[in-house]
Amino acid sequence: MYLGLDIGTSSVKAVLINADQRIVASETTGLEVSRPHPGWSEQDPDSWWVACQAVLDGLASSHPTELAATKGIGLSGHMHGATLLDETDAVLRPCILWNDGRSSEEAAEISDVAERVTGNIAMPGFTAPKLMWVKRHEPDVFARTKTVLLPKDYVRLKLSGDKASEMSDSAGTLWLDTAARAWSDEMLALTDMNESQMPTLFEGSAATGTLLPELTSRWGMTGPVAIAGGGGDNAASACGVGAVAAGTGFISIGTSGVIFVTADRYRANPAGAVHAFCHAVPGTWHQMGVALSSAGSLDWLAGILEASPGDLVDALGPTPTGPSSVLFLPYLSGERTPHNDVAIRGAFVGLDQADDRKVLTQAVVEGVAFAFKDCFDVLTMPLNEPRQLLAVGGGSRSRYWLSVIATVLGVPIAVPEDGDFGAAFGAARLGLVAAEDADPFEVCAPPAIREVVEPIPALTDAYAAAHAAYCDLYPAIKEVMPR
Repeated sequence: MYLGLDIGTSSVKAVLINADQRIVASETTGLEVSRPHPGWSEQDPDSWWVACQAVLDGLASSHPTELAATKGIGLSGHMHGATLLDETDAVLRPCILWNDGRSSEEAAEISDVAERVTGNIAMPGFTAPKLMWVKRHEPDVFARTKTVLLPKDYVRLKLSGDKASEMSDSAGTLWLDTAARAWSDEMLALTDMNESQMPTLFEGSAATGTLLPELTSRWGMTGPVAIAGGGGDNAASACGVGAVAAGTGFISIGTSGVIFVTADRYRANPAGAVHAFCHAVPGTWHQMGVALSSAGSLDWLAGILEASPGDLVDALGPTPTGPSSVLFLPYLSGERTPHNDVAIRGAFVGLDQADDRKVLTQAVVEGVAFAFKDCFDVLTMPLNEPRQLLAVGGGSRSRYWLSVIATVLGVPIAVPEDGDFGAAFGAARLGLVAAEDADPFEVCAPPAIREVVEPIPALTDAYAAAHAAYCDLYPAIKEVMPR
């Protein structure tokens, strides 16, 4: 048996799989986020450990025999979180999370160097600017900081006693030389940090240590349990859906939207606000574009209209017939790729008295598809990569939406058979690889495909024209936004 633990922002999830990679059991426990000031987002690191113990205790109660046979554990988690420990490994302050915007000034100060060294724009959500903020505003805490760990790696410390991390999550700190897959002395010095404060680096599929004896006893495990490096949440999800070979990728239509494409070498495009990170498997990297309000835009509209998102989309029918007369900018909480603009906000443009909820829904669905197109266009992949994207997330249940996205992107969208292919499952796969010294590219195979949604050639030009109009609106809306 092999266990995957995903430390999410709102919950911790455990997935237990067998040697055939069939999910045997799963458990989830919720987490809370603190927002002490506008734009701040924090979490108590010890709440992750309490939640991890709860989900594992739950598995020990419901599936004691299966959990006892665990041979490997993989870890996934939300990226960029700054978990600060003192010389005794005690937590110094709440973890500053990925969606915390307090360090925007500090990010701007180091962005030029970060782009050159890491291939990424320094955004407030990344880890390095947060430590600069702590130094300026909480100097006593900064002075006492002996170690900085990412969220999943704090859980690793509790599980094994090891201060370790892996390449995909560490790339999101801005302290990693992404091409070299090693800590950057230049980036560390720029933020008054040094390598002694960083965890030891491993590949995501390698074993970083073993589960502490007192924990193996607590959960009835019968032998040494290897702990894999794991991955940041999106890299672990890529392992879950089999996007580990160059040119493979996925599109996640969740609260936020992600286009993730795997590469066999380091490629960067900071000018397009593309994330260029290491992958969780050796010798691979990935590019990622992020749209901050994807299915979240439809959820917002559903709340306004007092309807369910599914009912709204179902009313559009099974197949698109052409773009709406109304355009929607899905910038409800700013936008990351390609604008890196935390202040921009959304808009409907072209409303008419005759427009109803169906028109608004179609506009939202298409606006999100256009946001994905903006992400896709700045990924610096060869023109034949990827040949298709695998769809995950709640929005992937709508064939209409997938058809619009496929047509707008000009790329087929593959829909997997029903199953859980998320970050916890990908982490469990990495736990299997680490425990068995298996080939990660064989273990992390794509799932069975239920359907491939092809672009609609007859609508390509119409959607291209609508996307061009959509692109023209960003500078216009930015110019007239209230200040």
